Amino acid sequence: MAGKLVLALAMLVAQAAAFAPTIAFAPARVTDARQKVVTMGGKENELRTRIASVSNTQKITTAMRLVAAAKVRRAQQAVLATRPFSETLQSVFGGLIERLGNEDVDLPLLESREVKKVTLVIFSGDRGLCGGYNSYGIKKVEQRVKQLESQGIDVELVCVGKKPNLYFKRREINIVKFWEMGQAPNSEQANEISEFLLSSYLAGETDSVEIIYTQFVSLISSTPQIRTMLPLSPREGLMEGDELYQLTTKGGKFAVEKTEGEAVEAKQFPKDMIFEQDPLQILNSILPLYFNGQILRMLQECVASELAARMTAMGAASDNAKALKKDLSQVYNRARQASVTAEILEISAGAAAANE
Repeated sequence: MAGKLVLALAMLVAQAAAFAPTIAFAPARVTDARQKVVTMGGKENELRTRIASVSNTQKITTAMRLVAAAKVRRAQQAVLATRPFSETLQSVFGGLIERLGNEDVDLPLLESREVKKVTLVIFSGDRGLCGGYNSYGIKKVEQRVKQLESQGIDVELVCVGKKPNLYFKRREINIVKFWEMGQAPNSEQANEISEFLLSSYLAGETDSVEIIYTQFVSLISSTPQIRTMLPLSPREGLMEGDELYQLTTKGGKFAVEKTEGEAVEAKQFPKDMIFEQDPLQILNSILPLYFNGQILRMLQECVASELAARMTAMGAASDNAKALKKDLSQVYNRARQASVTAEILEISAGAAAANE
């Protein structure tokens, strides 16, 4: 009689153990489920927590990627809005250069002098989570500083962006000015930067101004560039063609379309046209506008590169989270299956021992 009672109890326990995993996934509170189902030393609960954490991380990175994509589109619209003014300015500039011909142009912004001090301007980001975007520009600055110092040239730094400013503040380098980059550069910001650089150059505080910025190539590629802005070259880069990159969608995925812009033709002034002011004075007043336009364009290009880098980084993070979640789910299912199997074996062994 006692043997039959033990066998009946063993069968009831086996049935309850068989339904235990289902009870763990019932729509109850997570804390209650963890207290009721603790198997294999709590390993299943730990895996369940990790899977939930990875799922939340995947949602965050996916949302950040979509936000960066929306900001890229706004940055493209800003670039398109400034193109007509920039092209007209370049056309008038080129026409005045041709009108002056081979005359010696005596303008302060075009005057080359012996370089004893260089102002390096770095355009970078304010935030991280964008891959190696910020570190590429910082490394480019460090390389350029070593080159100039090896030639006995003094170097001062102007930082546009929080990341390079925080980095170089801990190094032995002279930072004379700092601005935040922001996510939507405008003409006011570019004008403030250009006025500071122009006043420093015209006052003789520096002999050359070089700008280090990131040139946007594609969603997965951006190239740090160094460009000498002061002294200006009257013919360098004025009538070159332009490249425009636009973010689009193809087949439900993000893609970039590249548009080759034609070179801006120099405006043709009639030979008998009489200028109210001397063409040299007009050119002198246009040069700051041209410089300001170039600063704005580089700021916009840097923001587009940062957002593209963030899209790529967050896309890779989402893919990694998805793969990790899949692997953890497989481990969790195996642990759950092993736990149930072990419990069934223990009950079967106990029932067999009771029968003997």
